[in-house]
Amino acid sequence: MLIPQSLAYALLAGLPAEMGLYASILPLVAYALLGTSRTLSVGPVAVASLMTAAAVGKVAATGTIGYATAAIAMAMLSGGMLLLMGCLRFGFLANFLSHPVVSGFITASGIIIGLSQLRHIFGVGGHGETLPQLLQGLAANLPDFNTVTLVTGVLATAFLFWARRDLKPLLQRLGMTDTAAGFLAKTG
Repeated sequence: MLIPQSLAYALLAGLPAEMGLYASILPLVAYALLGTSRTLSVGPVAVASLMTAAAVGKVAATGTIGYATAAIAMAMLSGGMLLLMGCLRFGFLANFLSHPVVSGFITASGIIIGLSQLRHIFGVGGHGETLPQLLQGLAANLPDFNTVTLVTGVLATAFLFWARRDLKPLLQRLGMTDTAAGFLAKTG
């Protein structure tokens, strides 16, 4: 699961897909050596990718060497700050973030991430950092949509929704055990 996620999150950050693979290896090794939980999942996340694109996009143009260099510098700087804050035991500051603030941030991030991926489903260009910019860029390029890309995206999305709802009962009717059917239904 980490490989497709890291590829997608790199593209969401405006970086080449292979950089997502490179960025996902070191956290796994570091957490294996230094981490305290056996069950914690470590890897790239969509919100960090979106914030990287927003911050680095103000420094350099997407797709340039300067953009990649700025993203690497920002990752090193933020990692150093997190390490310092961890050593100084500043984790208590998270208690001051109210639930509505965190919930609103996550909801807004989900909306922006979803809309930013629509251009890939439609196979059109269009960029933006804010909701109006994303909608305007998508609407301007919508007449040029790619039919094959759109059909593939819609069919893949429909399959995922179908698999989540109807695949497990179908597999059980075909004689599969409850555990195996549940595993296959959840993995698609």
